Amino acid sequence: FRRAHTLTVLFILTCALGYVTLLEETPQDTAYNTKRGIVASILVFLCFGVTQAKDGPFSRPHPAYWRFWLCVSVVYELFLIFILFQTVQDGRQFMKYIDPHLGVPLPERDYGGNCLIYDPGNGTDPFHNIWDKLDGFVPAHFFGWYLKTLMIRDWWMCMIISVMFEFLEYSLEHQLPNFSECWWDHWIMDVILCNGLGIYCGMKTLSWLSLKTYKWQGLWNIPTYKGKMKRIVFQFTPYSWVKFEWKPASSLRRWLAVCGIIFVFLLAELNTFYLKFVLWMPPEHYLVLLRLVFFVNVGGVAMREIYDFMDDPKFHKKLGQQAWLVAAITATEFLIVVKYDPYTLTLSLPFYITQCWILGIILVLTWTAWRFFIRDITLRYKEIRRQKQEHRHERDKCLSNGDGHSALLDEPNGSKPRERKL
Repeated sequence: FRRAHTLTVLFILTCALGYVTLLEETPQDTAYNTKRGIVASILVFLCFGVTQAKDGPFSRPHPAYWRFWLCVSVVYELFLIFILFQTVQDGRQFMKYIDPHLGVPLPERDYGGNCLIYDPGNGTDPFHNIWDKLDGFVPAHFFGWYLKTLMIRDWWMCMIISVMFEFLEYSLEHQLPNFSECWWDHWIMDVILCNGLGIYCGMKTLSWLSLKTYKWQGLWNIPTYKGKMKRIVFQFTPYSWVKFEWKPASSLRRWLAVCGIIFVFLLAELNTFYLKFVLWMPPEHYLVLLRLVFFVNVGGVAMREIYDFMDDPKFHKKLGQQAWLVAAITATEFLIVVKYDPYTLTLSLPFYITQCWILGIILVLTWTAWRFFIRDITLRYKEIRRQKQEHRHERDKCLSNGDGHSALLDEPNGSKPRERKL
């Protein structure tokens, strides 16, 4: 099915689409015909890509599944570039072609306000502030971080990204009102309960996958129905397991790579909120959910390609195609945000927020300079000094006769001036 019959599959699909258009009378609605033609073109491209695109690092449940998401990445990037080259008004109104309910300004919800966990002034429900925060985004936070943990496969990196994003929400709440949350919403509900529990469950799943025996048997070679069903379920687990050991402090190259990964993760998270803001999409809209599903699938492949490139640069001489596409998509989304609402992005940070970020950047740069430059120079100096001491000790040992006295001092003809010189 894969490549040998690609032309046959495309021919059949094209004939089927043409047959459908011939059976019905072509509507006189230009917008409807345009949308239908675009959808048909995308389907033909996806069919071609699924059969012809290069395989990625994953083979389960099927390589065609991951080739499909690679082609979806190309389509999404082209869509973003199209939106980028429109005017702000045309770009927002273009979303009406996807959903007629879009293209209208939306009020931003503020999660701050009354931050009392127990409100004695409300006699009917003193804990109403907590119940108001328990909306559909709570399970979304949990499942999101569970899947992110499966992608990153490192507890420390997940916790750093989780905490850093809360600091970003503190820093940017003057730009987006929905970043304004209560302190316990930031640190208890988000970091500890939702994100922390998702990371914990993700690490437990990773531990199980690392201990699992990866010995596969053909479905028709399994005698029992229970074994067949188990084999079908395990088809959606990895074919083999690779444990990610990022080791960011091992070299400057890996440290910069890990910092870049964290930066792209945080930028993609911020793009989620800013794109909703500039394109007037409600948070619960299905396009927002589809974007998150898209990033879950392509992000896992991209992280594996990045790790393979970092872990064995001799074998993986260049970064994988999905990793490049994810980086391009994230950058294009950010450019759309900059173009569509530069006023919001240029709102100056509060002075104390600026001081905190400057201090944090200085600390990171100082640690980087100490760890990969000053520390290495100090260790190299100590090593050279140790080697010189060992060389001097070996030389003195060679001049010694074994009892700690110079052999020349024991010679009968040795003069006192010569002894003093020695």
